[in-house]
Parts: sequence; C-alpha cells; structure tokens
Amino acid sequence: MHMSNNTILEFLKAGFEALKKWLIKYSKIVLPIILVVCVGLTIMIAIQANKRKVEQEEAVVASEENTEEEGVPIEVPDVPLEQDAVPGINELIDSYYKAMVEGDTDTMGKLVYYLDANEILRAKETSKYLEGYPTLEVYTKPGPREGCYLAFVYVELKFTDYSKPIPGMIVYYVCTNEDGEFYINEDGDESEGELQYMRKIQAQNDVIDLNNRVAAEFNDMVAEDKELVAFLEKLGDEIDVNVGETMASATESQETEDESAQEELPEESDTQEVVVTKVKTTDVVNIRTSDSETADKLGKAAVGDEFELLEEKGNGWSKIRYNDGDAYIKSEFLEPSETQTASTDEQPEEEEEEEEPQQTAESTETTGTVTVQETVKIRKGASTSSDQIDTVYAGTKLDVIMKQADGWTKIKYKGQTAYVKSDYVK
Repeated sequence: MHMSNNTILEFLKAGFEALKKWLIKYSKIVLPIILVVCVGLTIMIAIQANKRKVEQEEAVVASEENTEEEGVPIEVPDVPLEQDAVPGINELIDSYYKAMVEGDTDTMGKLVYYLDANEILRAKETSKYLEGYPTLEVYTKPGPREGCYLAFVYVELKFTDYSKPIPGMIVYYVCTNEDGEFYINEDGDESEGELQYMRKIQAQNDVIDLNNRVAAEFNDMVAEDKELVAFLEKLGDEIDVNVGETMASATESQETEDESAQEELPEESDTQEVVVTKVKTTDVVNIRTSDSETADKLGKAAVGDEFELLEEKGNGWSKIRYNDGDAYIKSEFLEPSETQTASTDEQPEEEEEEEEPQQTAESTETTGTVTVQETVKIRKGASTSSDQIDTVYAGTKLDVIMKQADGWTKIKYKGQTAYVKSDYVK
C-alpha cells in the first residue's frame, strides 16, 4: 500500500508537533530506548526549516523571559558544534549503540543513569529488529553543569526487513561521575535554569543546520520509498504490542506464584496478615519530598540502605521515615527487609461488605473506556489500603462504570468491580 505525498507530509507534521511539545516539556534528550519512533520523529525536527527557526527564536525569547522571572539564567556560550572533540564521549556513545544492537541491557544500565524496568524491556525488544549502525557521528556542545555536555548524535540504523540504513539524530545529556567517567544522564533532576539552557542550545543555528541535513536525507529516502514511514510506524506498533504482552505475562506469572505461595501457607495464616515494616533499596535511587519525580530531592540512597516503611501508595511510590521526617522513594527500587504478623481475627464485618459489589459486577453496565497513563495498581475498594487485584501499565484500556468525586474511578476488570486512581487514567 502506497501513501500519497500529502498523507506522508501530514504524518510528518503530526509527528513533528508531538516531538516539539515533548522537547519543550523535557528538553534534555530524545530517549534512545524508543529508537524506532526516534528515527521517524527526530528527523521531523527540521521539516519546514524556516518555520522551525522562527518558532525556536520565539521560544528562546519566551524562555529568557521565564528564566528571568525565576532567577538568574545560566549563560549560554556561543561556541560551534564540534565533531569528535571529546574522545570519552565518542567511546560512551559507541558502546551504548553496540549494547543496544546486541540487547545487552546490563551494559546499557551501566552507561545510563537510570533505566527503569519498562525501558529495559523495550530495549531488549528493539534489539530484535536492529542489525547494526554503519554510521555514527558525535557532535558536542558544553552542558549547563561543569563536566557535562549535550551530545548530538547522527546515526544510521540498519533494521531487519529493510534494505537501507535509516538516518536519525538523537540528543543525549552526558555528564561525568565521581571517577571522571562519562555517562548518559537520565535522572530528571535538572533545574528550570538548566532546562532553559538546553532549549537555547537546541535553537542555535549550527544545531538547526545539522537537523536540516538529517531531515534532507530522510526526506530523500521517503521520496524514493513511499512506504518507509509506514514501515517505521508498523515496527513501532509491533514493539509496543510485544512489550505489553511481555509485561502482562510477567504480571500473570507473579500472580500465579503469589497464589501458589498462599496455598502453601498453613491454615492458621488465614487469620493473620504479614505487614512490611522496613524496606531496603535494590538500586541507587533518589529520596524526594513527595511522591513525584519533579519533587525536591532530599538525598540519594545506596543499594541496601534500610528505611522504616510508613505507607506503600497506589501510584508506585512508598512513604518512608528519613532523617526524623517523611520522604518518598519509588516502590520499584524497594524490597521488604523486615515484616511482622498482625492478627486479623477481629476485623469488622464491614470489610467483607466492601467486596459484595464484585459478586454482581458481571451485570454492571460500563459507560466507556479510559486509557492508563502510567503504571498503576487496581484495587478491590476505593482506598490505597484496599487489597490489590492487579497492576496495569501505560496504554492499557479499562472499562469504566463511573468516575467518582473522591478521586477514584470505578471499573469493570476481569469480570468484577474494581477501582483505580483517577489521576492515572484518562
């Protein structure tokens, strides 16, 4: 099936607008883990170059005004893009792409701070479609912090089932660790001033020129092969589906293990509840003032650090005791280190009544669907203390019974009534 020039142009424009909004929000990097999408979309940065340049100049003016309101801006040096100017960065990027093609997520994890479970799974899946990277050019400009750089990487990726390597450009934020080694920084701790700095760098003429060069190469390929965009889109869809199925399978396996473990417990355990009182970290992780990745950072925990667990929240965060106060850590980086058994013999009968709607849930009519925006737990009741039924991931569709005023959405899930926090579905 061939696409008309107008159809391709509209697709490219839509992709460009989506990427532009994403860059304005995050500014620092186009995630290489979703390279299939990046190849199609990062090229679109430079489509309609004159319009892009005007928009970026306007964005710089706006960012300068915003930065002046928030504090003293970071001075942006007027230095040209330099190719292969920092050998250590060239080695880092080459090692990263080699690991990506081979699906070596252990190496990728050492080169990037940090990759979450979803990104690791996506990297493994993407590697199945990559054969190599015949061309890799690294251009750098100084970053907003000492020892940091913005690396603009021009890469040609060779995919299976497509004869020619496909050009793309991806931006990495590269920093230096305590041992003087370079790493790709993905911690998300940049200040607004640093983000403004990055926006201005990306609006400089030589960066735009590089974008234009890559866009021209990609446009030439599209002109020769009208099905290229469709190929990339299909490839991205396949990866999304495979990642989703793998996650679902992992969740089901964990549920089966949990059920088997429950069946092996002695009968008297039916009247007891195991409560986690302390947790320890499984990786280096930030400690924050609230349950948000944009919240202020209080410190950084090392692997094996132990904390008193105050609450495991339904949004993927855990509330802990830290320096005689409350703090938050992502739950995925914690595991139980101390538990205690509490008797549940005297639980009030009302708790059983809370589960009654599940018995008639199959006949409850739904009012449509919502889409999960990020990983969230599905619970039996409209409370973070209610029993967890399942965990669902971004992109999952859920049947809605009713959106409640208390911040919970009542859903129909696997034949029963359940609840999910409204903040995590749309």
